[in-house]
Amino acid sequence: MSEQLLPGYIIRRGSTLDRSLLLKFMQRTYQDLFPNEDFSHLEQTVKQYFSSDTPLWWVEEEGEQGSRGAGEQGNNKKFLSSAPHPSIACLWVGNAIDQVHGNRHAHIFILYVLPEHRRRGIGTALMRYVENWAIQRGDRQIGLQVFQSNKPALNLYNQLGYQTQSLWMVKFLSAEK
Repeated sequence: MSEQLLPGYIIRRGSTLDRSLLLKFMQRTYQDLFPNEDFSHLEQTVKQYFSSDTPLWWVEEEGEQGSRGAGEQGNNKKFLSSAPHPSIACLWVGNAIDQVHGNRHAHIFILYVLPEHRRRGIGTALMRYVENWAIQRGDRQIGLQVFQSNKPALNLYNQLGYQTQSLWMVKFLSAEK
């Protein structure tokens, strides 16, 4: 079942059958930020965390003809789906626990809009969609992780009222002694 997300775009709930398409979108997300890296290991992340308990939504253009197969060109744009309506964005959400209060809350694993569809309000509409979904299920907050170098995403989240609550710090270790 799908519904209109915003004029010209519909949103539909994904299923566990969308595992390979989700993996493609995840790899594309990271390749945009780190183009010289291999992200084949993300398959393990999808295997470990993707289930019927971690909802996935796809955004498609309303009225888009679905004659293309995976990876085929349409209007000189590469779509990542062989579905009747090619997916141009996705949102995957999991569950987390607020370590201060112990409450379950939604955690955004991935929000990705294909580059040729950005700056049209799709990301904002997806964030508002998931906020409404989280409120309806009783969540009191939504968490996400974003790279400091991803300025467009940081700007979006700041505009929507998200605030830094903690910092994820990493120390790279050398195997050499």
